Amino acid sequence: MNISFDWLKEYVDIEDMTPQELDDLLTFSGLEVDSMEKVETIKGGLEHVVIAQVLTCEPHPDSDHLHLTTVDVGGERPLNIVCGAPNVAAGQKVVCAQIGTKIYTSDTEYYEIKKGKLRGAVSEGMLCAADELQLGTDHAGIMVLPDDAPVGMPAKEYFHVKDDCLLEVAITANRMDAISHIGVARDVVAVGF
Repeated sequence: MNISFDWLKEYVDIEDMTPQELDDLLTFSGLEVDSMEKVETIKGGLEHVVIAQVLTCEPHPDSDHLHLTTVDVGGERPLNIVCGAPNVAAGQKVVCAQIGTKIYTSDTEYYEIKKGKLRGAVSEGMLCAADELQLGTDHAGIMVLPDDAPVGMPAKEYFHVKDDCLLEVAITANRMDAISHIGVARDVVAVGF
């Protein structure tokens, strides 16, 4: 029986509990958890991706399509990012993948954003199109956000991206009362949580 950690929260106030603590509590109550699996609506969970503002944008001197930008990500200093999107401009609110971000091209394949040089210019991140972050299918240019988008906010929070943990509970023949989220919620309450 698969139990969604987030769904269980609708029945029992377990906001301060981690999935591992729930696993321990269920095992103590007599419901053995066989496995736990993290489920992400967007592969990688938009880790290290933030809302940013393009401060400056100039043509790259050694390219006919690249731009040199400085980008405010809400950190100590602006980042230098080389961008090839045709729609990038100073003043825009955008989505920025910082160093360490994993951009998934399939369920198992990804590339990681690293500090590097593009045609001699330092680049410390990537301004992203919707399809690169699995937030849509548009790849015509970078995502341009409304002017009120808060700089530095994690993109996961801005786009309301959720992840969950599925707990696989081994149900024995004498525990048919626990074959639903409500049944498992009763066990959580019964053990004194």
